[in-house]
Amino acid sequence: MDQFKQINTFVHVVQRGSLSAAARHEGIAPAMVSRRLDALEARLGVKLLQRTTRRVTLTPEGSAFVEDCQRILRELEDAESAVAARGVEASGHLRITAPAGFGRKYVAPLVAEFARQHPKVSVALDLSDRISDLMAEGLDCAIRFGEEADSSLVRLPLGESRRIVVAAPTYLQRHGAPLHPRDLAQHACLTLGDAGMSQQRGWLFTVDGQMQAFRLGGPLACNDGAVLHEWALAGLGLAWRSLWEVGEDIAAHRLLAVLDPFAAPPTRVYCVFPARKHLPLRVRLFVDFIKGRFATAPLSRVLASASPPPRGKRS
Repeated sequence: MDQFKQINTFVHVVQRGSLSAAARHEGIAPAMVSRRLDALEARLGVKLLQRTTRRVTLTPEGSAFVEDCQRILRELEDAESAVAARGVEASGHLRITAPAGFGRKYVAPLVAEFARQHPKVSVALDLSDRISDLMAEGLDCAIRFGEEADSSLVRLPLGESRRIVVAAPTYLQRHGAPLHPRDLAQHACLTLGDAGMSQQRGWLFTVDGQMQAFRLGGPLACNDGAVLHEWALAGLGLAWRSLWEVGEDIAAHRLLAVLDPFAAPPTRVYCVFPARKHLPLRVRLFVDFIKGRFATAPLSRVLASASPPPRGKRS
């Protein structure tokens, strides 16, 4: 029981940003919160939090541990809810948001399947590349790429996504393949933006063990990634796309990957939702549903850390 209290208090401190806020939430003295954290860190033998009078900050070990703690607490809550809700049918309105391209291709079919399984649940799916404020906008959960800065959200890992540079075989036959990211300046790069502006961060690569961003331009730019994909297929240039988007084209040799030795590390993909003491049944069921779908083939391969795809010919 003491171990459970320590873990629960640790998660509350992270979610609420301070020992005093966690103490108010649990209805105990701040000194008790501090003692539980000390006992947890002593038992684990690692520092989980850097504590000052103003704020608490997770250590690298704490960042890894809090994700597991949130999962354990959620699974415990799920088990209790399953017993309490046995025989109760999910109902009400469910609001979900996901990135436009990924959501259109992979999330929308799952939402339709979930709705068929739970006819008393109405579902609204918002497809947008904008990062929504779940609490302010009344959203129940979101599919997101990358680390989540908001510690009040629970993050459920679904997999990983890689970005790679691809081109059609016809383009590489005409222009050759770049051997280093700096060679991209001599190529037609299909960039995401308006009026020829490249992506704000640039294309990310690992060069000499360090992450580097290359801000590129080219003859064609568009604010819709699907258009860049089509342009790449048409042999109009090089595109920096996600493997989930171009994987089928690579397998069919319609596109070839280049610069694999310089590929940036994969990005983690999460289902995120607000931390609540009692998660509505419809939300819990959807979270479990989408986790299960992405854990099984063929969707498990979509967000896998795949081995390097076929490369273009170097010339």
